[in-house]
Amino acid sequence: MTDLVLAWDLGTGGLLLLAAASVALLLVLIMALKVHAFLALMLTSILTAIAAGIPFERLVEALGFGFNSTLGTVMLLVALGAMLGRMIEASGGAKVLSDAMIARFGEHRAGLALSVASLLMGFPIFFDAGLVVMMPIIYAVARRVGGSFLSIAFPAAIAFSAMHIFVPPHPGPVSASAIYGADVGLVLILGLVVALPIWYVAGVVVGSRIGNRFDIPVPTILDATAGDDDADAFRSSPSVGRIVGLLLLPLVLILLNTGLNMAASFQPDPDAFLAQPLVAVLRSLGETPIALLITVFVSMGVLGWGMGKPGSLVERLADSALGPICSVVLVTGAGGMFGGVLRATGIGDAVAESMGAIGLPAIVAAFLVSLIVRIAQGSATVALTTAASLMTGVVAAGDYTPVQIAAIVLATAAGSVGFSHVNDSGFWLVSRFFGMDMKQTLSTWTLLQGLMAVLGFGLSLAIYAVGGLVG
Repeated sequence: MTDLVLAWDLGTGGLLLLAAASVALLLVLIMALKVHAFLALMLTSILTAIAAGIPFERLVEALGFGFNSTLGTVMLLVALGAMLGRMIEASGGAKVLSDAMIARFGEHRAGLALSVASLLMGFPIFFDAGLVVMMPIIYAVARRVGGSFLSIAFPAAIAFSAMHIFVPPHPGPVSASAIYGADVGLVLILGLVVALPIWYVAGVVVGSRIGNRFDIPVPTILDATAGDDDADAFRSSPSVGRIVGLLLLPLVLILLNTGLNMAASFQPDPDAFLAQPLVAVLRSLGETPIALLITVFVSMGVLGWGMGKPGSLVERLADSALGPICSVVLVTGAGGMFGGVLRATGIGDAVAESMGAIGLPAIVAAFLVSLIVRIAQGSATVALTTAASLMTGVVAAGDYTPVQIAAIVLATAAGSVGFSHVNDSGFWLVSRFFGMDMKQTLSTWTLLQGLMAVLGFGLSLAIYAVGGLVG
């Protein structure tokens, strides 16, 4: 929507006021009037677009700007992940794995072990895809351990989020590295230095404590919907190794894609290397939707057909996974719609330009611009790339060491994760899969994401200072 011309110019102040009013309207619709989140998000998006001056003949286009892209990304990952999770859960595999983890680590350390596994899976797998794949295991461990579900779920979710935000090969830190001209390998190493403490403090320590304050039952979104008879007929109590193998399969495939992309950077002609037929095929197998699709078919064979289950039963069980996640997908897409409308109004660019004129130190300005744009329009990726694009000239003109430039990348990434709320599609994904209403999600997930931003900036600042001393 770069060619969109608004009917009137509200200015930066007017756009910020409009964004605040839109969020307030959304809160009233959902919390006070109890309107379904999908309908409330859609109505708010329409009214916001009209108030911003988006022409009526392009209103539907503006709504689709964020909705279509979010749905296109989320729908495949959530649907395939839900099918995989449904078969692991119905076969008894989730219970088998959770029992094995508790026997190995004990009930008190089961949640920690689960979040460590999420850290490892989060290295190559995107936040939403990894979280959906791990949900049946998170549910099973929470049921087995008892107590607060959120105290088990939050450390795992924060693990995925920390890896996604700070560590290449995820798109945010990679794109910021490219814009700033940072060494991706150095960003990867320092990203781990930032991500691991954030995971432990925000996830394991604070996340589990915040989770204990809320009595949220384990969600039933992946439980039987095609009838208990189908779930009982599918149950086979597979071995721990078989379930671990299924969880590792997408990890290995995606790592294959990542490894080939990294190998290309060491080639004299990266484009020619990636264009080789075998390399192109192997990279395609490692694309997240393809990797999950392959894993779903393998799970059908390993847990279904290979265990003597009829094809009709396997088909019904896979189909039963799609109905419950319809609401998750639509609400998440509508969250993307709301954020997309705010982006189409130009609020992100207006905020970035205003912040860039203040004259703060580069690392501080990069963090604040990224954070404010994130809060204003919802998308972490847009916030990160907007801030990096604005600050790249300042960084290029400065006398910064490679470590300091990597620290600026990480500070920008830290700002992009801060205070996820109602204009962020990820907010609604967590809300629905964790069984929380909007107020509970604001009281927990939003605060934890804010803590991640503050901790990330503090650690980036420390790296920046050290980089100046050793540079």
